Amino acid sequence: MEWNQVLGRVVEEVAPLRGSGVVADYIPALARVDPARFGIAVADLEGRVRGAGDWEMPFSMQSISKVFTLALVLSRGDGTLWNRVGREPSGNAFNSLIQLEHERGIPRNPFINAGALTVTDELISRVGDAGEELLAFLRAESGNPGLRVDEEVASSEVAHGDRNLALTHFMASYGNVRNPVPTVLDQYVRQCSIGMSCRDLALAGRFLAAHGVRRDGTELLTRRQAKRINAIMLTCGTYDAAGEFAYRVGIPGKSGVGGGILAIVPGRCAIAVWSPGLDARGNSVAGVAALDHFTTLTGWSIF
Repeated sequence: MEWNQVLGRVVEEVAPLRGSGVVADYIPALARVDPARFGIAVADLEGRVRGAGDWEMPFSMQSISKVFTLALVLSRGDGTLWNRVGREPSGNAFNSLIQLEHERGIPRNPFINAGALTVTDELISRVGDAGEELLAFLRAESGNPGLRVDEEVASSEVAHGDRNLALTHFMASYGNVRNPVPTVLDQYVRQCSIGMSCRDLALAGRFLAAHGVRRDGTELLTRRQAKRINAIMLTCGTYDAAGEFAYRVGIPGKSGVGGGILAIVPGRCAIAVWSPGLDARGNSVAGVAALDHFTTLTGWSIF
């Protein structure tokens, strides 16, 4: 089956689900997004990209940014990162304080909010401005110099970010935050507020399918590091629904409450889907279904 046929079939299959779920109304700037939007893009190892639906419409990447921030930290060496954050599934909500207290300020994995705040703190210590470092990387890998932070989304998140502020202060009380809390929170929010299309996101994530090799042919990560990020995406990338995602989709993925999901078929391609309607666990209803159909049609599950 050719790519256009595969993507056409996926769009057709998920059509009844468009508009299902609820948008992330706790972030006012995201609450106004049309939940019936849907886009999908696939970038192969050669950088060719194909898409369908609203695949060139920018959306807020939100927690998908955590994958790239982690990669940028690991590209500079593991250092002390894995002493500060674990690699196990959480089984709790992505912004939970309960588990963080039980484990004395060490987040369970880098893809829940507390873990991502720790990774951002680590990147700040290494490069100074984590937000600008990430934006420059995404512009280079996507080939889109126009990528930017959506200031309305960022302001909206800051105004409604009491839980993230509490998480950061709580970790700081255990000595697991090295930079000023306001700095860490501001740069974390700005990373999450970058707007990308499915096209941009699939191209930017292609290095994980290419075993750590960037668009220009240089090595960002070793093969082992890329393998391990993909593994954490599979086990921790969709909040407390990672088991269900692995069962249905069968490839590594990282979701965001903006409705996007970045998924990786190692050695083949990166896939980005977007549909703003979320399920109770914060994952795109139509996006998960689209990836389920995609891996079924192509046979590209890792299992």
